[in-house]
Amino acid sequence: MRFNDALDKGAGMKLAKPDIKPDDIALLQYTGGTTGVSKGAVLLHRNVIANVLQSEAWNEPVMSQVPQGEQQTSVCALPLYHIFAFTVNMMLSMRTGGRTILIPNPRDLAATLKELSRHTFHSFPAVNTLFNGLAHHPDFDTVNWKNLKVSVGGGMAVQAAVAQLWLEKTGCPICEGYGLSETSPSATCNPVTVKEFSGTIGVPLPSTWLRILDNDGNDISTSGEPGEIAIKGPQVMAGYWQRPDETAKVMTADGYFKTGDIGTMDARGYFKIVDRKKDMILVSGFNVYPNEVEGVVAQMPGVLECAVVGVPDEKTGEAVKLVIVRSDPSLTEEKVREYCHQYLTGYKRPKYVEFSTADLPKSAVGKILRRELRETA
Repeated sequence: MRFNDALDKGAGMKLAKPDIKPDDIALLQYTGGTTGVSKGAVLLHRNVIANVLQSEAWNEPVMSQVPQGEQQTSVCALPLYHIFAFTVNMMLSMRTGGRTILIPNPRDLAATLKELSRHTFHSFPAVNTLFNGLAHHPDFDTVNWKNLKVSVGGGMAVQAAVAQLWLEKTGCPICEGYGLSETSPSATCNPVTVKEFSGTIGVPLPSTWLRILDNDGNDISTSGEPGEIAIKGPQVMAGYWQRPDETAKVMTADGYFKTGDIGTMDARGYFKIVDRKKDMILVSGFNVYPNEVEGVVAQMPGVLECAVVGVPDEKTGEAVKLVIVRSDPSLTEEKVREYCHQYLTGYKRPKYVEFSTADLPKSAVGKILRRELRETA
């Protein structure tokens, strides 16, 4: 139905106010589809409300430092239909009476920085690629970053090199969290009072439980051993819209949502994302996680951004392919291989190194689309 037709039809009707209960459907939040077909996560009113309250409580230690009488202000450099923007920006701002600075096109870094230079802001949720792009831009210092209380990293893994540069340039460490469309989205986060980047996704939010499962769905009790992250809490979806088959694949009998993300838990109870289960590369029977290789290569001088994918190989089953966007044109394949030889064990080193003159393919939220790189390969 055309939108204007719907307005015309509705104009002649009387409002029948619905009796909305906590278990009624609030919205269908469609997944990104970066690893497969996009599905509608059924989020109930209680799911969204719970996550807003969880996020408010989590941010309170630093947001309470905003001077009295000054409106809490966050930057929204994310598409509004994405769950990160919907809850962490829009819904949380409504809850706190805050203000949101909308950035229509964060890929236009110059325009983004020009807009930010006009405002005082306290919270900046973003993805790794945006933090990286802004920090490397020549106009970065035109913005007053002194009032920034929390930089929330999510949507994809934050790289240590990017976090270090961001801290040096703003004085505000990136506080990495973790969530999905299916969890409204926030499930874990580092304490917002941290003074440096931890490389972890932190600990579960209030009323949230996490488990690390092996391939058979059993708990992994050994500290640091990787497995699939499973989440239980009031923010977890009711299921996938009209997809009982897909819902059955991801929900356990006791209410845990299996995320498809591989992670570890250390002795302190802090969790770390290793990679997406579907992005894992199997080289001669050994697991290679792209995030790990990308994190190493990103710290190499001359690398602006990079991505790792698996490609078919007759001898090893799969091989590691590395795609690099250079910040230094003099960076050569030989130098990259020498660097990888120094910092990566044999089976993790890229067999193929490719330099791209264009930006890496990204989703609307800024997540690098490895699937497109695999298809191109």
